[in-house]
Amino acid sequence: MLWAAAGVVTLGFLVALEIAARHYGLPGPMTNQAKEVIYAPKSGPLLYASMALMMLVLTWRQRFIALGAAVGIDLVFVLVRWAAGIKTTEGHPFGNGALWVMLGVAVIAITRRTGRERLLLLKGVALGLLLVAGRKTGDTWLLITAKTHPMVLDPYVATADHALGNPSWLVGRIVKATGPIGTHILDWVYIQLAVAAVAVSLYQLRHVARDRRFPSHHLVRTFLVIGLLGPGIYMIFPVVGPIFAYGPGATGTGGLHWAVADLWPHTPPPISTPHPVPYDALTPRNCMPSLHTAWATAIFIHSRKGPRILRFAGTFWLIATLGATLGFGYHYGADLLAGVVFTLTIEAALRAHVRGWDRSAIRMVAYGATVFAALLASYRYIPLEMAKHPWIFGPLLILAMSSVIYGYIRTTGQWERKTAPALQTEPQPEPV
Repeated sequence: MLWAAAGVVTLGFLVALEIAARHYGLPGPMTNQAKEVIYAPKSGPLLYASMALMMLVLTWRQRFIALGAAVGIDLVFVLVRWAAGIKTTEGHPFGNGALWVMLGVAVIAITRRTGRERLLLLKGVALGLLLVAGRKTGDTWLLITAKTHPMVLDPYVATADHALGNPSWLVGRIVKATGPIGTHILDWVYIQLAVAAVAVSLYQLRHVARDRRFPSHHLVRTFLVIGLLGPGIYMIFPVVGPIFAYGPGATGTGGLHWAVADLWPHTPPPISTPHPVPYDALTPRNCMPSLHTAWATAIFIHSRKGPRILRFAGTFWLIATLGATLGFGYHYGADLLAGVVFTLTIEAALRAHVRGWDRSAIRMVAYGATVFAALLASYRYIPLEMAKHPWIFGPLLILAMSSVIYGYIRTTGQWERKTAPALQTEPQPEPV
């Protein structure tokens, strides 16, 4: 019943986004996903990563068959496009095979399986397709934020960021100084965040085929909830980012025509009374909070119980993502603080939902939500005071985020100690 209800809600949400996108004359997430059955997909690696999640419910023999079928289908697509003279100008020439295999497993589950086996296969397919649908849904959400909010609040966040020392401007100069090597590494990390999430999820879900069930909590759940709730905050606090509001922007979006001034990354914006400014109808208002920071934080949290190489990868991905979000001018420092608090609050709520709500869970989630709301309110209503008194508000902002981190560690640590099995003492010989 729970999975059926979740499926109905998800379908309704996708239909609503499809209708909203059509209202603006563009295809929605369902149309874009359906097109990738035939046309070159936007992200081939993401489709194969999604198929890898789906294959967690299969046996090793079935996995090899599925992978071989996906590669074979992709080769057929490549040959057909080559023979027809069709050039892949956008997206990747591979990935259709992975989508076909996921759809094929869904058909097999419905027509050839029954009971728990059918449910497990459908859960696996849903897990893989949800990752892809999340990407398509996010693209549509970003379009809606641009179409519905002609005014942006970048001057408010840029002013508040003076309290943190304008980190985007500082890191932006550092990244430029590293040259093309540093830029390419950070760009790759930033783009392939979903692939990193899949790597951690594969470790967490590695026993699904053996146990024939999913664990009660894993990274994919947190990833999807972040992606579902985050765009709602975009609609409340529309911000385009330093490189668009204070720099040259990107080709085809933003640019100096819409920028407040050409300042990023060499000259921090002057301290003055902020006000909303108009911006184009193409650039996403996707800065507050930084969902890349939120997702990277979730990857870091869920990698802590893995082997050393996974813990190292999770730490690297978090640090590199923070560097990319700031160094490329996509986010202000204030966005990152909000993103960390946002993730810890969601993660605590999901874990509490699994283990049961008690006083500590309610206190942690309520505190995280309060701090998050206070951060957004301070950026909006007292940014000038924050900029004029950086030695007061800067440490306060860091302290607020740190208090949520401390509260999360302490609360979840207590939960784990309570659920840990009691140590069994070895029987001692009785004295004679």
